[in-house]
Amino acid sequence: MIVVTGATGNIGRPLVAALAEVGEDVVAVSRRPLPSGLPDGVRHAQADLGNFASMKPVLEGADAFFILLAGELNGPGESATVLLDLAKEAEVKRVVLVSSQLAGTRSDTVSHNRLREFEAAVRESGLDYTILRPGGFASNAFAWAESVRGQRSIFHPFGEVALPVVDPADIAAVAAVALREDGHSGQTYVLTGPEAITPRQQAAVIGEALGGDVTYVELTREAAHAHLAQFMPEDVIGGTLDVLGSPLPVEQLVSPDVQKVLGRPAGSFAGWVERSLPAFK
Repeated sequence: MIVVTGATGNIGRPLVAALAEVGEDVVAVSRRPLPSGLPDGVRHAQADLGNFASMKPVLEGADAFFILLAGELNGPGESATVLLDLAKEAEVKRVVLVSSQLAGTRSDTVSHNRLREFEAAVRESGLDYTILRPGGFASNAFAWAESVRGQRSIFHPFGEVALPVVDPADIAAVAAVALREDGHSGQTYVLTGPEAITPRQQAAVIGEALGGDVTYVELTREAAHAHLAQFMPEDVIGGTLDVLGSPLPVEQLVSPDVQKVLGRPAGSFAGWVERSLPAFK
């Protein structure tokens, strides 16, 4: 049995589908009731990684455990070792953790301390583990959907700064392999797209997919800060803008790890847009 947390998100949903397709016994975990159905044979469990005790009954009988943190990053929370101890008590054999590339490249960022804590706990747990460190997500472009639909425009800073954004479906595909197959224990995989692409280029890709132009309007850092402040904690905004505007050279590199694990190239931003186009219409 494989327990998948974050089962309704951009990574969890395709991961659950991929595991179900190959006949795995899957428990899809979300903190709220599911808004839509699951693949045939997949069971749902309502639990919250912000409350580790709620995971204890879910983990009973599990062989593998996929850990995806989301809102749990916004505070110190319980020690990560508590969750890993629950997994060991349930006799889980294998853990796959989604962390972030920035947990490795930006050791001074407070916003990634929780991920670094989980990475350390996973490594020290004694379980077979794989850590996934994705770069920026292609799906972050969903933040532009409203302005694209209403104004055929994208408002964003640092239009010429390129990053190799990763398709969340590739993160899910790598996770599915690591959860099911041997040979990935102790590995940390950096997951990126196949090429670095600027926000201005992303706007052009979206426009082409829609059959018309999408105007890219470059924001100043100050205007971008004010926009992010509407939904992002203040202590996270500066670091986010630093990554978008002044990425480290290593953060702009294309990683070979998606191809290494999957035996195929990473999916492109254009491919993600084609699958996600209804959100922009």
